[in-house]
Amino acid sequence: MGRAFAERKGYADRAGPSILKDQGPDGIICNMNAPADLSMKNEDVLRVELEVFRSEHRDLDTAIHAMVERGTSDQLMLQRLKKRKLWLKDTIARIEDRLTPDIIA
Repeated sequence: MGRAFAERKGYADRAGPSILKDQGPDGIICNMNAPADLSMKNEDVLRVELEVFRSEHRDLDTAIHAMVERGTSDQLMLQRLKKRKLWLKDTIARIEDRLTPDIIA
């Protein structure tokens, strides 16, 4: 499942530093290193993106575990999937911070 997931998501045909660019949920190629401008998006858009990113994060987790369990995993592919998963985790945290109101205690 891990390799098939990677091929379906378009990770399998990437080489080198091109992993830093990815197609976002809206079909636009984005640079993973550039922070998304969350201030320009309304809460509804952020909530939808949050669910999409959480879903992809879960899918990547499943794919990574499947590749590791088989033991025949491609180390470069595994590293790329883990890097994408980490980027998703950071993006999810930024969106959650934006959606959570500041509470003065």
